[in-house]
Amino acid sequence: MQGLKGVRDFLRVRTSYDVLPLSFRLIILDNDLLIKKSLSILIQNGIVSAPLWDSNRSKFAGLLTATDYINLIQYYCQFPEQIDNVDKFRLSSLRDIEKAIGVLPIETVSVHPSKPLYEACSRMLKTRARRIPLVDIDDETGRETVVSVITQYRILKFIAVNTEQHTSLLKKTVREIGLGTYSKVKTGTMTQPVLELINTMVTNNISGIPIVDKNNVVLNVFEAIDVIPIIQTGVVEELDINVGEALAKRGDDFGGIFTCQEDDRLDSIFTTLRQSRMHRLVVIDDNWHLKGVISLSDILKYVLFHGDEGDYFSPS
Repeated sequence: MQGLKGVRDFLRVRTSYDVLPLSFRLIILDNDLLIKKSLSILIQNGIVSAPLWDSNRSKFAGLLTATDYINLIQYYCQFPEQIDNVDKFRLSSLRDIEKAIGVLPIETVSVHPSKPLYEACSRMLKTRARRIPLVDIDDETGRETVVSVITQYRILKFIAVNTEQHTSLLKKTVREIGLGTYSKVKTGTMTQPVLELINTMVTNNISGIPIVDKNNVVLNVFEAIDVIPIIQTGVVEELDINVGEALAKRGDDFGGIFTCQEDDRLDSIFTTLRQSRMHRLVVIDDNWHLKGVISLSDILKYVLFHGDEGDYFSPS
């Protein structure tokens, strides 16, 4: 527990501001923008999410992510008669789309940038958010300002880079600490229609699905962000492709999939976080058979709150 305590103490004295790079760009989208236009902006700027702004109330209105485009596709599948209206939907329509298909609402959780990182982590885990906007509030006017957005990956890398003296003490294996999901793991195949995987993502509230062959050997991972290049030429035209065709549309900057085994130690996972940009770990055996999946949420929850669940969601 000494390593875990060191990390938690570090997160309680460091703020969300500390995680931000010295220089960064922030793109904020108005809630009144057409969803189709927002997709073009994300692609042109090489980003996969953006804070939303309600200009009528001058308030932060949530976070646009790849999941919202997946929800739009699911809406089209459930209500094909609405296809002519899809291009007319605005970002403010996302809540209506969510209600219609019965999924969780758009992420509106945020945190003040001067609050401890421990609080940001708690809010993310409580709401299942994978990223959280930093929203400042003017003491005199009460006006909100979106400062930036930090992701689970950025927080974990911040921990990995700055607390190696603590993470190096985390010697227990993935199997010993029960890290990840090993039962009822959703999978897909290269020949499976993309629409089937999108439906699986929506109904199970997951952002990645391992792709396996007939022998359960891991070939790849289909991620929520893979939907963006598929629909950039139009929501309807590209939806009948299979997973293999969709993965072929990935850009040259795709970093590949990351794997580990149940006997790998947690300190080695933090070494990977220090060196590479990863979103999840696929757990395999010596022959690449799928065993389970470890999400960044799994890592964050264990490292920050294992054995300390009483403080799990307490405000700082």
